[in-house]
Amino acid sequence: MENSATNGTEVIAIKEAQKILDVKCAMLNGSTFEQMMMNNASFKDVCIINLKIEDANLSDLEIKYAQLGGAYIHDIGMPPEGHPAYDPTAKQRPLKFENCDLQGSTITDCNLSNVNITDCNLSGMKINGIDVAELIRVYQQK
Repeated sequence: MENSATNGTEVIAIKEAQKILDVKCAMLNGSTFEQMMMNNASFKDVCIINLKIEDANLSDLEIKYAQLGGAYIHDIGMPPEGHPAYDPTAKQRPLKFENCDLQGSTITDCNLSNVNITDCNLSGMKINGIDVAELIRVYQQK
């Protein structure tokens, strides 16, 4: 473990170590985490604006009571061909969105096969320019 100071801020480098961190009431702005494992970690009552998670296994991730306005979630799924972790037989486990405010959101170039949408407000929702609520209304009249 290496310690140093930059502009009055202590910099702690933890390398090739196994640690459990109990961090409370701390500012860790600008911290970097690379090639690490944080299984069973918990973040509660945190502000992590501009967080970037890249090339990560987030299986069984749960995000609750979070404000995600402006979030950009992309390239989600199994590692693509050419990636070191690519497995042509691997299948993506389903995602579950529950009690989310997604109004005004955009879903582009996504595989939505076998998606189930239940008890949701669909007013103004369009798929490829087609008003879904109107489509359902016309279908139900038949």
